Formats: sequence, structure tokens, C-alpha cells
Amino acid sequence: MVVRSVAEDLIPDEFQHALFVRLRQFLSTFSNQLTLIIDEYEGLYPNHLFQAAETYLGTIITPDTKRFRASKPEKENQIKVSMEKDEELTDSSFGGFRIRWRFSCKKTPGSYIAHPDDYYGGSIPKSEARFFELFFHKKMKDKVINEYLPYILEKSKILKDEQRTLKLWTLNNDWDVEDPSEKPWQSVNLDHPSTFDTLAMELDAKKTIMADLQRFVKRKEFYRRVGKAWKRGYLLYGPPGTGKSSLIAAMANYLNFDVYDLELTALASNSELRNLLISTASQSILVVEDIDCCIELQDRIKAAAKKAAAKGRDPFQYGYGYDPGFGGVTLSGLLNFTDGLWSSCGDERIIIFTTNHKEKLDPALLRPGRMDVHIHMSYCTPCGFKMLAQNYLGISEHRLFMEIEQLMVMKKVTPAEVGEQLLKEEEAENALRGLIEFLEEKKEIEEVKDGELEQKESGSEGETEIET
Repeated sequence: MVVRSVAEDLIPDEFQHALFVRLRQFLSTFSNQLTLIIDEYEGLYPNHLFQAAETYLGTIITPDTKRFRASKPEKENQIKVSMEKDEELTDSSFGGFRIRWRFSCKKTPGSYIAHPDDYYGGSIPKSEARFFELFFHKKMKDKVINEYLPYILEKSKILKDEQRTLKLWTLNNDWDVEDPSEKPWQSVNLDHPSTFDTLAMELDAKKTIMADLQRFVKRKEFYRRVGKAWKRGYLLYGPPGTGKSSLIAAMANYLNFDVYDLELTALASNSELRNLLISTASQSILVVEDIDCCIELQDRIKAAAKKAAAKGRDPFQYGYGYDPGFGGVTLSGLLNFTDGLWSSCGDERIIIFTTNHKEKLDPALLRPGRMDVHIHMSYCTPCGFKMLAQNYLGISEHRLFMEIEQLMVMKKVTPAEVGEQLLKEEEAENALRGLIEFLEEKKEIEEVKDGELEQKESGSEGETEIET
């Protein structure tokens, strides 16, 4: 160790490297061993094989390993274990042959890598190069390249999915599209407990949705073969409180996909929408809630701005609705976002629109290829009520169930309203009786409203409507 330390201090790095290369070449003539190098970066960009190997090797660290690393990012739930510099591992879990790994680093002054947050191709300097070395018998060359490395890629993908912490991404209010150092999205952990087991929906509807999701994620090669972007659109429509947000969370938990919550009214132009789209990750759900309100708001802003301009007033006091360069997100931009060339940026992506008023949406937005699956989120049904009773009260049967179900058939009530009533009491009997009182009061209120409406209609008889 002392001699090695003195040699490193006295002998220049370039000479050490040249000496090492010559010595290695000389020794290799007497050896049947091959060495495969996996660099962290391929030019400016990350090497996915290095990332996969790093994940995989963290799972096969043995008690013989003297040193290794452990870390836990701030927003992650799992502790990450990885190899330490200059440490070695032996893997004999694949095909019965042994492969020795070494993790190495060397100083690389004056080199650069791609800026991780710059979508315009910027770069940053790096001070060292990290790489893995694989040592194996030369007769195993083809098996290592054609079988072992693909196995590591597949295994690491499974491990990442298992260790993944779901994120809910929202637009960064400080994002400046002209500043590449600014990240357009910011995240929190998605800890929503909703699953398909707890959703207050008809059982057949849940099975249909889960089957469609499973079919989608398994059809990568199918989408490629037919020439379609690997994405799927869902429209969730129905009254407020019927569980649209809960269904989105259940889909995310079922697929283990991150969720991007996109607020269209916060965007100044279609180009900003495109920039956000290309910065979302694959295996994600992109959500636009209340899509009808987003489009209506943009239309009102533009109409007000144009009307002000016609009267000689400043149109910009109404926002960006008048300036062609900052006209907000247009219907054309939204259609290209869901089904145009830009929609193919990224794989395995689900786009979800929600609305309380499906009839207000442009038919062009609803056709297959844009919104492939339309899901009607209805009022609470007897099946949905039993699921809520199981979730909130822990019961699957009760003598009051039939009376409650009869009232639900007569009057519309949302799952959110039912859940709120069941929360008021811990005792099942009291909670169900409280729900019955709520439904009876709701029935009486609606009957009064229906009577008032009938009086108005009878008073208007004899009037003639004229269409022009």
C-alpha cells in the first residue's frame, strides 16, 4: 500500500495509464478472460445499461462484500443499495456460469454530459467517469451479450417497478420556458389509498376497466406493428362526487404509474403544452380535469379581448386571449396533443379527461384515437353502496340494506354523499339510520322542487314560442 501510494504521487497519471494498458495487453495474451466495459454515459447521454446494472447489482450484494453504498432520496420510500468504487461482486445466478463485476471511477477533466433539466441540448462539465467492468471466459462472449445483458435490463425494470414511489406531478408556477435550468413539473408522493377493491362501482365495470388497462400495457409490439403511438385515452364523465378522481388514483395504483395533473388554463400557448408533453415520463397518466371548463374559459378570454380591441380598449387586460402568439391552448392544439405527432413522444402513456358535461365537448375530441374509452361515472348504485358500507363500516350485510337500496333507486345520490353520511357514526346501526334520514330528507326536498316546477309549467300554458 505504501509503495502504491508513493507511485501514485510521483508517477504522472498519463504514464500510469499507458503503463497499465501495456501491461494489460501483455497479460491478456496468456489469459482466456474477456473484459466488457459499461460506461455511465454514451457520449453526452446516460447509458441505460449502466443504470440497469447499478439497480441489479444492488440486489446481489453478499456478506463477502466489504464496502457498499446506501442512500434514500428525500421523496422516495425505499433505501437504495449500490456498489462502492473499486469493489467487486461475483454473479453466478444466471445460467450457472460466473461473471465478476468491478465498479471503477477515473478522473476526466474537461469532459461534459447532457444537462438533465435542459430540453434544448445543453451540457454541464463532469469531473469523473464511472463504469462497470465485467470479467468472464471468452467462450461465454455471445451468451453474455445476447442473453445475460438483456436479462439484466429486464430484471432491473421489474426491480424499479417494485421499488417505485408513485408521484403526483403538477405545473411549477415559477417555470420559465426560456430558462432551461427551470423544471416545468414539481412533485409530491402520491399516497392516495384508492384501489379497484375499494371503488364504489359496479363489479362488471371495474373488471372491464382493469382488463382494458392490462391489455394496453401488454401490447407494446402490437402498437408498433399497426403504426400507432403507445397511448390510450379515457374520458370520465358524470356529476360531481361520483368518484372520477378516485378512479384515476385507482388506475395509477393498479398500473404503478405516476400522475401528471395538467392545468390548461395556466398555459399561455400551444407551444407550452408541447414543451410540457415532452417533459413527462413514460409509464404515466396525464390528467386534465374539467376539460369543458378549460376550453370555455379560453373562449371567454379571447372573446372579451377581441371585443375590447374592437372598441379601442387594451385587450391585454383580459389576459393573453387576444395576442396570436399567446392565445392560450386552442382546440386545435388540444387535438394535436391527444392524437397528433407530438402525442407519440413517450411510451405507455394514458391520457384522461374528466368532465361533468360530456355534451359540451367538441365531437372531434371524443372520437376513438383521442378518447378511446368513455366511462360514465353514475350516481350510487346498490352495488356501490355495499362496497362503501364494507369500506366505512366493515359490514357486508345488514337488515337496513334493503330499505336504503330502495331509497337509492327512487332518488339520486352520489358516492361522495353516501360516504359523508357513513363517516358521521362509528356504530353501523346508527350510521345506516343516519343515511336513511338523509335519503328521506333528500326525497322530500326534490319532491318540493318538482312541484314548484310543475306550477311554473302550468302557468306558462298558452304562450307561443317562435323560432327565427
